[in-house]
Amino acid sequence: MSHTQALCRFLAELNYTQLPEEVLARTEDLYLDWLASALASQGAHPIPLFERYAQKMGPSSGPAQVIVNGASTSAYFAALVNGASSHLVEQDDLHNSSVLHPATVVFPAALAAAQDLGRSGRDLLLASVAGYEAGIRIGEFMGRSHYRIFHTTATVGTLAAAVAVGKLLDFNEEQFINLLGSAGTQAAGLWEFLRDAADSKQLHTAKAAADGLLAAYLTADGLTGARNILEGDQGLAAGMSSDAEPSRLSADLGSRWALLETSFKFHASCRHTHPAADALLDLMQREGLAAADIARVETRVHQGAIDVLGRVSVPTSVHQAKFSMGTVLGLIAVHGKAGLTEFHQRALTDPAVSRFRDKVSMTLDPDVDRAYPQRWLGRVTVTTLDGRTLHGAIDEPKGDPGNTLSREELADKFQRLTRFSGARTSAQAEGLIEKVWDLRNAASMAGWL
Repeated sequence: MSHTQALCRFLAELNYTQLPEEVLARTEDLYLDWLASALASQGAHPIPLFERYAQKMGPSSGPAQVIVNGASTSAYFAALVNGASSHLVEQDDLHNSSVLHPATVVFPAALAAAQDLGRSGRDLLLASVAGYEAGIRIGEFMGRSHYRIFHTTATVGTLAAAVAVGKLLDFNEEQFINLLGSAGTQAAGLWEFLRDAADSKQLHTAKAAADGLLAAYLTADGLTGARNILEGDQGLAAGMSSDAEPSRLSADLGSRWALLETSFKFHASCRHTHPAADALLDLMQREGLAAADIARVETRVHQGAIDVLGRVSVPTSVHQAKFSMGTVLGLIAVHGKAGLTEFHQRALTDPAVSRFRDKVSMTLDPDVDRAYPQRWLGRVTVTTLDGRTLHGAIDEPKGDPGNTLSREELADKFQRLTRFSGARTSAQAEGLIEKVWDLRNAASMAGWL
């Protein structure tokens, strides 16, 4: 049996009773965090473009719901818009070792299909776990070389979304094999957009969620796909990776719940900035430093951070600022936080943040690089104006499994994100929080929002 077959057999046989309580509770938490990210993008460019496209090309009504505007449409177009909207504000989750944002592709596809098919909250939770477990393992299989050129959430995300919908459609092992073939052959998404401050990142997750759903529905109707799309001579790894490890696809299935390893985002920026941001904040608080006391900050990072963040020197948009190490650390140093409000009101216009940005550099650190992607270490060296050299270190950034957000912190984050966009009142947000944490008892996801 190939590693792909073993994965597909696991997915086909997985059932709700096998899921530990901690997995179910964590999935509800991840769903709440995803929903907050989607609602926080209401009205923000480029999400209205996706809304208008869905209105023009999709049906005027349907069983699935678009989160940002409440419109009803087909499952395909709901997955498309919801996938785009939940990856805009840079607050959606991340799994470290696969460098995958699972929520923004798994939940849009799973929710849309669950509403279309009239499935329950338990069905949605099971499907989402399947999507996370498959997506994370496929991301790990593709290796570090893949991420240097390809946006893993776009490529691998297509397969993760497909698996979640396939589970809602109760696929058997053979159908999952065909499903991966049809999803994998659509997988795409390149990092080049970062150089131009382009909007492609939202297109990536929109297409991953919608194309995963498309692959699942066509498979259910009899469409076949490549049987060895992951490991084959002309498959994903052959074309998109130079360090693929097939054994990662089937390792510890059913005993290691990879979903539990997923991190929440605390800062509203690219996750590669978080370790250094936390290390700098910790150092400044420990030493009683202000931004004006600092002459230089050297961040010692892994190669993946340089590959992604090194494309941005002077950001020209809020979204690009979230991929600027100097800007993120400038917000941390000057304002003590790098949240949505700070990015939108200060990242591009505050002279103090711009001055601090120019003090920040990135250096490849061999020890930090060896630990990545399993561990995202934060290391900074600060030179003060009075000539001191100080070192800051964080081994688990805020939001990582060992330094996670509590349910109280997740509820606070949900309130902050929905308040930022005006998508919900505080009372409405509280009602949604309660509904999410009772998701397993929802009889049907139809009309859930």
